[in-house]
Amino acid sequence: MRAQLMFSTVGALFAALAMTANTASAQEAESQLEAASQLQGEPDDVAVGQRQYSPYLNRTFPDRVLWGDTHLHTSYSTDAGMIGNFLGPEEAYRFARGEIVRASGGVRTKLVRPLDFLVVADHAENLGLSVLIEESNPDLLRNPWGKKVHDLVRAGKPFDAYAAWGLEMAKNEDPLKDDHLTRTIWNRIVDAAEKYNQPGVFTALHGFEWTSSYESNNLHRNVIFRDGADKVRDLIPFSNYDSPDPEKLWEWMKAYEERTSGRALAIPHNGNLSNGLMFDDVTLISKKPLSKDYAERRANWEPIYEVTQIKGDGETHLALSPKDEFADYYSWDKGNFGLFGKKPDMLPREYAREALKKGLAYEAKLGINPFKFGMLGATDSHTSLATTREDNFFGKATPVEPGGGEDRYVEKITGVVESKDGADVAIRHYKALAAGLAGVWSKENTRAAIWDALKRKEVYATTGTRMTVRVFAGWDFAKDEIQRPDFAVQGYARGVPMGGDLAEAPEGKAPTILVRSLRDPDGANLDRIQIVKGWLDKAGKTQEKVYDVAWAGDRQPDEDGKLPPVGNTVKGATFTNNIGEAVLTAWWQDPDFDPALRAFYYVRVLEIPTPTWLAYDKAFYGDKINLPEDATLLHQERAYTSPIWYTPKR
Repeated sequence: MRAQLMFSTVGALFAALAMTANTASAQEAESQLEAASQLQGEPDDVAVGQRQYSPYLNRTFPDRVLWGDTHLHTSYSTDAGMIGNFLGPEEAYRFARGEIVRASGGVRTKLVRPLDFLVVADHAENLGLSVLIEESNPDLLRNPWGKKVHDLVRAGKPFDAYAAWGLEMAKNEDPLKDDHLTRTIWNRIVDAAEKYNQPGVFTALHGFEWTSSYESNNLHRNVIFRDGADKVRDLIPFSNYDSPDPEKLWEWMKAYEERTSGRALAIPHNGNLSNGLMFDDVTLISKKPLSKDYAERRANWEPIYEVTQIKGDGETHLALSPKDEFADYYSWDKGNFGLFGKKPDMLPREYAREALKKGLAYEAKLGINPFKFGMLGATDSHTSLATTREDNFFGKATPVEPGGGEDRYVEKITGVVESKDGADVAIRHYKALAAGLAGVWSKENTRAAIWDALKRKEVYATTGTRMTVRVFAGWDFAKDEIQRPDFAVQGYARGVPMGGDLAEAPEGKAPTILVRSLRDPDGANLDRIQIVKGWLDKAGKTQEKVYDVAWAGDRQPDEDGKLPPVGNTVKGATFTNNIGEAVLTAWWQDPDFDPALRAFYYVRVLEIPTPTWLAYDKAFYGDKINLPEDATLLHQERAYTSPIWYTPKR
């Protein structure tokens, strides 16, 4: 009878959920699903200590990869909407969910497969200005500066209006000073996320970009909330006008959590345009050496780093990793946004691998690692379209969408304003990546589950490909365990996943790492698996080494330990998968392990060579375009996992 009653109750709950699907909010649906889940697994139904036939009853670890973008801009970002992007958050969500959308430039587009989640991370500074101008918002027109830029646009001078806004941004002074306008637009973004959030199917996380541009250096962070509209509605996103100091952003996030009981984290933009400030050895404003308190706060609020995106790759640089043959991948290393050129001493404070190494030294000194971050990829597209495939790249911004002519290749992304030191800091759009994506290991597709994965760093970055990568590290994994069908069960039970920690090595033991990788089902075969190790040596100096641990074919390392190239099947804008492997696995034990030394390990997986978006453009447009001589037509896409750290006994 009790079982019948429970069955009827659950059935009624799901029936009610189905009937109200058109009217209930996504948040209400998530609550109902949670209630149903709890009802089906009441504690009274479990006999403690009794064997259960089904082995999956208590399996709660992440069992799937979810793909998404944590850094997408729509027309609600002034630097997108004022230069031709007419697509708002709704179009961004529709596109991410797999619908056909017409880009602002007029070309129709669709993803090869829908994304699982998306963060519309529009810039907080004068949020929605272009939209307010377009609708001749009465509150905007009552503001003298707002009316000025509105009238410029209406007079057919949108770029004059954009330049006027840029002047105010450069002064770091809010020209509108109107919280009501900001709140109005923010709530529209919140409403769009609530409309398209569908727990279990597609997740729309709330977020925004804080656009710190201290002395023209890119120190941007994307703020991501775990919460629904009940907590984020009516807030005023923290902006560069409030402060360019990340410590002030952390204070704002802390106040948000205390006020709402919500949760928030920040994801720093890749630091290649920061001119050495992203991972500096002093605080940004006060220029004080990093303290234990600073390290604790940074590690808490910024658990993830955006390592790759359209504006260059931020894993490492050839000058920092001269023995790494894959280090020189889309290095944007001329300067910052445009005012100052790059100096060699800036590079170690800009790239992920070097920052991870510096973090070990800080941990030895302070007891806390300020740079203990996981890694993910994102687009930073300003078109409202999260396109990352090379054959479907809609560019950094609307003026460089397909069909835009020569501007698609020669438009300046950096260096629009001449530098003050005479350096050539211009990087043009043909140097852009069609990247990147975030892979998140999760149990379910909900805001809470995805946010929690980000917080615990069980995430990885790709340059746009959707290859599956899973990593576990422990002390006693045997070689043949990589082939176990319960690979993940054993990995969680006896080791730690990406983003995890190993500590105090057992006597005579060295870390053993298990890796499984599977090619993108719509993409290229795999070339190799590499493990990147960084450590702090006995002299207190940081070191690194890259190990090839699995590869396709019967290649053998040469006398210098270098593996020969996998080959190349690219012809124009085509390639074949008759080289490489669809699946690569590895068991690896650190041959150079010293239990007294701090270390980290992360996995890099490379695909076989494939055409770039420029090669696809060349094939599509033919003689209608002339690409620069140094255009990259072939590359090897890759994935970077979050590290696993080792800490010795104190």
